[in-house]
Amino acid sequence: MDNVKILAIVGMSGSGKSVAVDYLTSKGYPRVYFGGMILKEMEKRGIEITAENEKIFREMIREKEGKDWVVRQVIAETKDLISAGQKRIVLDGVYSWTEYKILKHEFPKNLTFVAIVTDKEIRYGRVAKRPIRAFNGAEVRERDRSEIENLEKGGPIAAADYYVLNNGTIADSEKRLDEILKEIEF
Repeated sequence: MDNVKILAIVGMSGSGKSVAVDYLTSKGYPRVYFGGMILKEMEKRGIEITAENEKIFREMIREKEGKDWVVRQVIAETKDLISAGQKRIVLDGVYSWTEYKILKHEFPKNLTFVAIVTDKEIRYGRVAKRPIRAFNGAEVRERDRSEIENLEKGGPIAAADYYVLNNGTIADSEKRLDEILKEIEF
């Protein structure tokens, strides 16, 4: 597994994680989506997928099944991709410090964390304009608080190996991502 590289994208809501991941997947890298594990399980249990239900379920599943529930699903899917011959994999949306530590333990030589960071007011403006799951300023502030306090989301961002400052254009962010990819030989 020495030649496998895994890139984990982290950041707060509206930072541009999805745009960064879309750029990486457009290059042909497969994506393992943390939020997708939540959505799959909600569908399996017949829970309507709404922003509020997703927030409640995301916290509940971690409380009942352990803070490592989502990351265990992600690790299994990542290992399936590696078994199928994938050498480069993108992880989309590490939420917690627990997930960060488990991934670092599971893939110690293969994993690089990239944090997408954006000024708060720019993030809030982006989230308000989303066509899906748009939030107003108060809602995104509450989501930030909840993710930081309940899910320990700040840790993986603070401990990232690389940062992409995403206050400018998409092209600027893609250029920085390309620099990182080249540096880590992704």
